Amino acid sequence: MALPNINPTTTDSWKRLQEHFKTVKDVHMKDLFAQDKERANKFTIKWDDFYVDFSKNRITEETFNYLLELADAVKLKDAIKSQFSGEVINQTEGRAVLHTALRAPKDSECHVDVVNVIPEVYQVKQKIEGFTNEVVNGDRKGFTGKAFTDVVNIGIGGSDLGPAMVVDALQYYKNHLTTHFVSNVDGDHVNEVIKKLNPETTLFVVVSKTFTTQETLSNANTLKDWFLKSASEDAIAKHFVAVSTNIQSVKSFGIDENNIFPMWDWVGGRFSLWSAVGLTISLAVGYTNFESLLHGANKMDDHFKNEDFKTNIPVVLALISIWYNNFFKAESEAVIPYSQYLNQFATYLQQGIMESNGKSVDRNGDSIDYETGTLIWGEPGTNSQHAFFQLIHQGTKLIPADFIGFTKSLHGNQDHQDKLISNFLAQTEALLNGKTEDEVLSEFKNPLGEESQKLLPFKVFKGNKPTNTIFINKLSPESLGKLIAMYEHKIFVQGIIWNIFSYDQFGVELGKQLASKILKEFNNSTISNHDSSTTNLLNYYKDLV
Repeated sequence: MALPNINPTTTDSWKRLQEHFKTVKDVHMKDLFAQDKERANKFTIKWDDFYVDFSKNRITEETFNYLLELADAVKLKDAIKSQFSGEVINQTEGRAVLHTALRAPKDSECHVDVVNVIPEVYQVKQKIEGFTNEVVNGDRKGFTGKAFTDVVNIGIGGSDLGPAMVVDALQYYKNHLTTHFVSNVDGDHVNEVIKKLNPETTLFVVVSKTFTTQETLSNANTLKDWFLKSASEDAIAKHFVAVSTNIQSVKSFGIDENNIFPMWDWVGGRFSLWSAVGLTISLAVGYTNFESLLHGANKMDDHFKNEDFKTNIPVVLALISIWYNNFFKAESEAVIPYSQYLNQFATYLQQGIMESNGKSVDRNGDSIDYETGTLIWGEPGTNSQHAFFQLIHQGTKLIPADFIGFTKSLHGNQDHQDKLISNFLAQTEALLNGKTEDEVLSEFKNPLGEESQKLLPFKVFKGNKPTNTIFINKLSPESLGKLIAMYEHKIFVQGIIWNIFSYDQFGVELGKQLASKILKEFNNSTISNHDSSTTNLLNYYKDLV
């Protein structure tokens, strides 16, 4: 087997953690800080331009050591080696998992079926660079001889979420091209985008590994039909490019074979932005910035692969997440970036984390009797402070949160930046400390009065809410690459510990199959066997359209 196959709950480390949990589950972090003046230093990792403080967690040094022992017990080191060496760790689909190869140095080696894939990766990167420069510089033109002004990315899932998030995150670095993303099969989505386009100056990037994805092809055909109202069939070759493995279907669509960018089956969709799937990123911010994004991810790869577990950022974050998910029974995690540029980051992570580790059978195919996966949600601060923070502060649920901040403002408005970071730091302090009865009463003019006593229980909150603080010097293509790769490796570590396959997603297939069946029933005006609820809903819809 390419991966170790160990039920974590059978290990001595897990059993020690269970016993240890009983002794620390009610400990308040305020007391841990009071008892150890060096706590913050002990639970902080400084690496490159990252400063990761995980001291505001409900852990002790003993907890941390037990978690590190768990990583060893499930043979995490061997699993990391298996991934980076190109072994078939996506065993249910018979594939290697090598998105890391897409950002590896040119002189490195990474073998799939004894073939070093790095030269092929760099051939594609060279093609991305050449195409990007031609479009950005205005050398590649549309069918009327005009330079391109707009780029439309047509994809869904990993073919949309990654590029859309990165383009949004790096808009400070964007060039003159305006980018649009069409993903949802909802016709209102594509038609709203069409309103903003000029067919003479729009480039379309169709991203679909198989070139069979219903949503993507529906949108691509709608956009093609709209385009052909102004242009001839021959013009499609100038305005449409594809990222796909299905060359024949792409050519049948009308796309020139020279404008097809290849993909590989050893790159999963939700980890594919580093490949030609990131073509729209390269077009939006320029190839040099795209290369910096990949370089940052490669730096995190090296850190993850080589760093001792106790100072290994993805490993530490994954272990802390396991601690809350499996012992405190916390079901969700919030991701709160204090940057409006990262407003799509939590949405992007939802697919990466929930599609990867939303599994209920282990690597033996046996049902699991312990929790896997976490619900991921979040929005940028400070907006989120005025929305859902009430629940985190005073609600009944334990919600660990990652706070992501940048020390430098890109536009240099220091007044705004100071206010932003003061909130960033204050919220984790408030979640740690809470507010005691004495502190509440001290705010009243008459602490012993009837009003103060009546309001007291509503204004007290216990604190002891865990957070990780990830402080990064500046939001740049390189630092964003590191951040994304950090979460990718966290996903991997959790999957190894939970003894599940993180790189398949069979759970999304059933709904697609049933949707195809129902669509045929619309077209044939017949309804086959469904449950009574679905049958009623089908009839209701058909009666109204």
